Order: sequence, then structure tokens, then C-alpha cells
Amino acid sequence: MYILGIILLLTGVVIGVWWTSSTSEETVTNEESTLSVQSEAVDEESGSEPQPQLEQKPLLPSLGGSIEVYNGISVAKNTQVLDLSGRGLEGSLKAEVRQLTELREIDISNNNFSGLPAEIGQLSKLRKLNLSNNPFTGLPYELGNLKNLEVLDLRGTQYAKQDLAVIQKSLPASTVVITD
Repeated sequence: MYILGIILLLTGVVIGVWWTSSTSEETVTNEESTLSVQSEAVDEESGSEPQPQLEQKPLLPSLGGSIEVYNGISVAKNTQVLDLSGRGLEGSLKAEVRQLTELREIDISNNNFSGLPAEIGQLSKLRKLNLSNNPFTGLPYELGNLKNLEVLDLRGTQYAKQDLAVIQKSLPASTVVITD
């Protein structure tokens, strides 16, 4: 009887630990956050400038969960404006960006993105797409699927003219494409 009591006690502890860890993980993933750069004053003694620090700040409570659009950056599923400009980000946004069905505007200007996921072409409500000042090596033809796109900003990018020609054939005639 004594051994059965110990087994039951240990089982309860294991279940409690599991429950607590799964609940706290859910809380973390359901909070939406964004990164902000905070710079500090110059250290007068050393004369060196401190490096900017990335800090996660919670935004409004998430309605319907959050979507990770870049490593470590998640936003609410109902986000309408995604502004990741000037953060020194590299590579590409994640394909999960397609789940942000309410997006009206994306600004990823002034970063080091080399590509875009083709899934951006699934964002049917997108009106403004600012890709300026990124070293893109190509543009997905799926951008031509953006039938509500009003502005496509490509200034300071290394897009292929052939890619843009194919995309523009599918975009609405009213879409303003800004290039250098």
C-alpha cells in the first residue's frame, strides 16, 4: 500500500510538471511580439558606441493566434500592416506569411533580404509592398497574383528585369511600380 501511494504521488508530480510546461509554452507562443532596436548612449569613458540590443515587446493580445513571419518575430494572425523595415534582417520571410490573410501592407525595406517566399502571392488583400533597399536575387512570379496591389516599391533592389516584366503582365494596370 505504501509503494502504491508513492507511485501515485510521483505520477501526480509528473503530470503537474507536464501540465505547467505545456501551459507556459502556449502562453509564450500565443503572445504576439515584435522586435525593437534600443540604442544606448555612448560610453564616455571608453568612447565606444554600444551595440543596439533587440528586445521583444508584447503587443495587443492575440486574436486567433500568432504567426511567425521571420525567425523570432511573430505577429497576430489578423495583422493588417507588417513593418519590419530597417532591422538588418537577412534571408527571407517565412512561407507562413500566407496565413496573414488580412494584410494590407508589407514594409521590409532597408534590410538584407535576398528573396521572398512565393506564398506572398496568396495575400489577396495586399495593397502596398515595399521591398526597397534589399539585395534581392529574384522576385517570385506569384507577385502577379496580387490583384489589389496598388504600390510595389523596388528602389535599391537588384531585381531581374525579366522577373518584373512577367509579374507586371499579371498585376492590375493601376499598380504603381517604383524602380530606380
